Amino acid sequence: MTYSSISLRLMISATDHQSSLFYVTFGREAALIKDDLLTPIDSLLDDQALVALVTEAQGHRSPQSRTTGRYAIAPDRLLRCCALKHLKDWSFRELERELRNSLVYRRFTRFDQDPIPTYSTLSRNFAVLGPATTQQIHNRVVKKALEESAAKAVKLRTDTTVVESNVHYPTDSTLLQDGIRVLTRAVKRIAQECPSGAVKLTDHARSAQRRVLEIHRAAKSFTEAARERMKQSYGGLMRLARGVVRTADKVLEELRNGKLPVPGNLRRVLLNEAHLQHFTPLVKKVLHQTRARVFGGDRHVEGKILSLFEEHTRVICKGKVHKPTEFGRLVRIDEIENGIVSGYDVQDGNPADVNSWVPALEQHERLFGHAPKRATADRGFFSAKNEREAKVRGVKQVALPARGRLSKGRAALQKQGWFRRLLRWRGGIEPRIATLKHRFGMDRAFYKGDNGFKRFVGWSVISQNLVSIARVLSRRKAKKQDGGETKHK
Repeated sequence: MTYSSISLRLMISATDHQSSLFYVTFGREAALIKDDLLTPIDSLLDDQALVALVTEAQGHRSPQSRTTGRYAIAPDRLLRCCALKHLKDWSFRELERELRNSLVYRRFTRFDQDPIPTYSTLSRNFAVLGPATTQQIHNRVVKKALEESAAKAVKLRTDTTVVESNVHYPTDSTLLQDGIRVLTRAVKRIAQECPSGAVKLTDHARSAQRRVLEIHRAAKSFTEAARERMKQSYGGLMRLARGVVRTADKVLEELRNGKLPVPGNLRRVLLNEAHLQHFTPLVKKVLHQTRARVFGGDRHVEGKILSLFEEHTRVICKGKVHKPTEFGRLVRIDEIENGIVSGYDVQDGNPADVNSWVPALEQHERLFGHAPKRATADRGFFSAKNEREAKVRGVKQVALPARGRLSKGRAALQKQGWFRRLLRWRGGIEPRIATLKHRFGMDRAFYKGDNGFKRFVGWSVISQNLVSIARVLSRRKAKKQDGGETKHK
């Protein structure tokens, strides 16, 4: 039995919400309170295809989720809560508080007079919408933009950016300290459910903290004596970590062989056993990379661990002066007209931008059924092969500025009017990425794990698209009203 199998069984709730008789009159008055942003987004989310995607995801939570168990959050409410959280860049606690306090947000999420779920319930229900479902919801929102004539998908610009993981600055000493703390905590919780003395464990938290402080003090000096003191402190910290790992391995083996009696809460033991199975191999990797770097001088260990809790985190170097090294994931952003982000992709490692051009074109073709007529990106995407590939796929105008010294023919091409216009339009993706990061919180992903990271990026993009589509529709409506008034005059 694993941790993933220990979950409550929830059934899908109905989407037709009947108001209380005592709320009807009050609801009419509350409906008069309008929000200029949420009102057009409300009509966009009132889409049966979007609700069906959420319903399908909830139906796969457990084998009998459609017919058995207590009711979960209704699909339409869950969809709107997800959108509202990322539209406002709130935490789950802030989302719960604002839903309780605001009539506008209650009406937008369709809760009205019903009780608001707690932040923990919202968090667990959000996790049901995995990366695949989030991608499908994003695709549906983009197609909704085409249906509303908010974009034509004839132009494409693409770029990459770094989204940071929610981790502290990674050093080998703090990673070892994290490992000692996490393994010790899990073994302690198992020991509490076992007979007294069945699990022997020494808490090395204070000793580990002292070793970490010694390492930090020694790292401030560049003398040979300081380096030697740092090696000694690292050796002591690694001995503590190896001892805790041996204890964790012993507990796991005894639980596996049935030699450790568990008269207490079995569910709690299974939960912490799953934690030990997950974290023990990671701590062993940290021990290996620490030994290789500190005592072997190898700074480029294959498969380096940067966080025990977000092990998917990678080192990304984008050449920024203020931040030469970032810890997170590289994300490709594809944009079409009117600020609609048509595609996103969370990439593995730190690949060169030149490798992201063809996938961007392929994603555009899959979503819209045709290649863009005009496509552009910065010089990092340039290669003769990429230009030829775009032409073969049917892109009529390709604006990829070449690197290095230009030939006369190349210089003449890049001075043509259509090329320069496309490059000027390409520059608009930079503020789009800044908007995603600073307005919709995509600068740092706060959901846990690789799947959580992808969900966070996906919902940031979805929320941005909803705002862009709503603005296009609002401008169109205002223009029609102005035209009607002018005609009457």
